[in-house]
Amino acid sequence: MPDTSLSAKTAPTVMAPGNSLSQFSAAELAQALLEKLAIADRDWHRLKSNRKARANEQAAAAIVFLLKDQSEEALPRLQQAVAWLDRSISAPPCESHGDRAKEEG
Repeated sequence: MPDTSLSAKTAPTVMAPGNSLSQFSAAELAQALLEKLAIADRDWHRLKSNRKARANEQAAAAIVFLLKDQSEEALPRLQQAVAWLDRSISAPPCESHGDRAKEEG
């Protein structure tokens, strides 16, 4: 799974009814979006080949890095998001099972 973690994770924000998003910084909103779109470990096998889910996750991570002035970290994530969308990459098989496990076993 590609690394979308950030060194300074923020706690998820909870909005009370009637609060405006304007009270949050763009970086906080982007981090919340990334946390919402990140593929959880329990969903990894189900979504590892889902192009939309993978592109969403990578694009959100790129936005977070851009807002933190870390363009060198944003660029490969943007490239990977595009690659998922244009079908130039695919999810590799899991090492714990699949063709590799059959060959080794």
